[in-house]
Amino acid sequence: MDDTDRNILNLIQNNFPITVEPCKELTHTLNITEEELIERIKKLEENNIIREIGPIFSSKHLGYKSTLVAMKVQQEKLKETVEIINSYYQVTHNYGRYHDYNLWFTLICESDEEINRIIEDIKGRTGINEIYNLPAEKMFKIKVSFDF
Repeated sequence: MDDTDRNILNLIQNNFPITVEPCKELTHTLNITEEELIERIKKLEENNIIREIGPIFSSKHLGYKSTLVAMKVQQEKLKETVEIINSYYQVTHNYGRYHDYNLWFTLICESDEEINRIIEDIKGRTGINEIYNLPAEKMFKIKVSFDF
């Protein structure tokens, strides 16, 4: 990774232009061609330095409800349970933890009723009742930005 790659990473995580041709706009700041920028981004992805480029929306400001859900899943049911949870398009994250409550996921839905319906559906499909709906009482959003 050279200085140009570092500059690309700094720009795209903090100042990604919302335009029809964002790469073309970034080339003016980077002093490289659009083709070179796209090729460098592809290489950064191939080397697992970039995982994804995409927007992050505020679900609350868009009128949605969100919650964090914790589950206690027996190890032998973990894979099946993960597949069931991942089948819901409302699930945005699903990850394991080293804890009694070893599976955590987030739901973003149109209403609290939809959240409750999905949780009940997951209980029914998995046979697991140790599920906790943990909606945020106060939102703390920490912006993470790496200086390359």
